[in-house]
Amino acid sequence: MKSIAIIGLGYVGLPLAELFLQNDFTVYGIDINVSRIEQIKESRSQNPDVDEAFLQRMIEAKQFHLTTKPEAITGVDAVIICVPTPLKEKNEPDLSFVESAFDQLMPHISENQLLCLESTTYPGTTEEVLLPKLKASRWQVGKDVFLAYSPERINPGSNVPAYTIPKVVGGTTQACLEKATTLYEYVFDTVHPVSSTRAAEMTKILENTQRFVNISFINDFAMLCEKMNLDVNEVIEAAATKPYGFTKYYPGPGIGGHCIPIDPHYLAYQAEKHQHNPSYIEVSEQTNQEVPAYIAKKIQRYVTNQADRVLIVGMSYKPDIADVRESSAVKVLEKLEDDGVRFDYYDPFVPTVKHYQSMTEEELKKQDYVVTVILTAHTNLPISLFETISDHLILPEQLYLKQGGDQS
Repeated sequence: MKSIAIIGLGYVGLPLAELFLQNDFTVYGIDINVSRIEQIKESRSQNPDVDEAFLQRMIEAKQFHLTTKPEAITGVDAVIICVPTPLKEKNEPDLSFVESAFDQLMPHISENQLLCLESTTYPGTTEEVLLPKLKASRWQVGKDVFLAYSPERINPGSNVPAYTIPKVVGGTTQACLEKATTLYEYVFDTVHPVSSTRAAEMTKILENTQRFVNISFINDFAMLCEKMNLDVNEVIEAAATKPYGFTKYYPGPGIGGHCIPIDPHYLAYQAEKHQHNPSYIEVSEQTNQEVPAYIAKKIQRYVTNQADRVLIVGMSYKPDIADVRESSAVKVLEKLEDDGVRFDYYDPFVPTVKHYQSMTEEELKKQDYVVTVILTAHTNLPISLFETISDHLILPEQLYLKQGGDQS
């Protein structure tokens, strides 16, 4: 296998394309978003996890082909689908992107081709949604074509090389599993085969639901500590002295991103179909929804008159990236606006979000704030500037201290 098509060139697909390019694959990057294709061609992808210069060299060498046309998959050894799996209005799985992508690819599938889904989804998707489409087209899966699932494990903004993160793989047949394992062994240090695509799908759901529950728990625990006049950070560090059975989680402004707030609802959807109620998801979701308003209320304690302004630092859902999907920091801004609080925000990675616009450092130097609150701790923030222009400064680790974190 030395040619591959990546369907969807977002935060998951583009770094994956780069990984295969680094291992001498010819890569066809396919995305229906014309603007995204042009941005990649012009080294403007704004993806922190790729080397724009390297991608440009691969484009010029005609090893990386960018297109919106699904027929580009014809003849490649493998096709990997990395499209969004959001939620519908009632927190039900939305597989429209997956199904649409697969339907557009169907007429162009070639014999002996591997098709692998990486989008996070509920257990059973590959077998219940994609497999029937292939069978209806009279492909013999496991003989004529091969179908597998391997959950993406991208961690935007991380310094950990993607190829060092073990790759879980499941196939619809043993032959499918072997084909997918062989593919990923070209680019990943460790490939971990599992018994089925359902097991592989459930693996990712477990990873993210565990994190969802634990973060929600520690945020709720932090709110309780504040009411009891306890320093939650001190308690966490003390508990962490136990050499077994305890994992440190730190409280923050809430859960964000394209995975952690979404994926537990995929589990809940499938659990309901099996007459099982994972009540911990509902409880955790309730906590996660309450946190931004809780933080906004704390900020408002510093506002004593209508002229007072506050500065919120960090809009992305985690440090050193530009992704604001499901960002709790944005929800804090919206709550402050709803309550009539005057505010600005500063984020060097996010110049605009919704109808808000980031202040520049030069603009900040002319301002005076009653409080500056850092919600997303990007690297190299101008802390000394914040201290100069603010009466109070709240660092991320001080969000849940009794007096709002002010140590003066």
